[in-house]
Amino acid sequence: MSDFDLYYWPLPFRGQFVRAILAYANRTWTERDAGENTALMMRKPADQPIAFMGPPLLIDNATGSAISQMVAISIYLDGKLAFIDASPTGRAMTAKVAGDANDVIDELTLHGGTSMWTPDTWQEFIPRLRKWMRIFEDTGRRHGLTVESGFLLGTPEPGIADIITATLWSTMADRFSQIALLAEETVPTIWGLTRRMQSLPALEALARRSFTDFGDAYCGGDIEKSLRAVAS
Repeated sequence: MSDFDLYYWPLPFRGQFVRAILAYANRTWTERDAGENTALMMRKPADQPIAFMGPPLLIDNATGSAISQMVAISIYLDGKLAFIDASPTGRAMTAKVAGDANDVIDELTLHGGTSMWTPDTWQEFIPRLRKWMRIFEDTGRRHGLTVESGFLLGTPEPGIADIITATLWSTMADRFSQIALLAEETVPTIWGLTRRMQSLPALEALARRSFTDFGDAYCGGDIEKSLRAVAS
């Protein structure tokens, strides 16, 4: 039996953060297929392992615990896998970084595809995307992060916040060339951290496996088509 069961779509979107944390920690997980995911979502909340609306959902097979929501899963794994001996402030900052990452991808996909990108709306969004990038950059610089060394929250080794940050920007940049260029020119410190993290064997292997398993897909559907039309 694997260490965890992960319910998510066959895409490197919100679930990729969970995969990256588990891969870095050298933990095994079973990816439940789309049919199983849909069936679980369609149950009444009282019949679900945890009442939830949509994935990601993680089952800890050692304890039977079920956790939903990307931020909650990240904080659970931070404690479960003991990445760092975090103070309450450190744990709160990790949750903040995870929440920021969640907000970025929500905005990038226009809140689940409630509308579609056009060339005009994308150009209007670029300053806001740059500001999001600078929020991560400023967080790192306040904790001593440089282009060549250090970690986002000033820890002596990578933590959940570093994995989430690298996963956020690398997953987008590897699929959308405009975003890669924006990140490289706007936030060299975060770009350096992202590339250093993604060169680690576990995260490098996950990135390769994701392209093998999911192709160049990102979030799927019409919203991805519109994003590719303006950001590729």
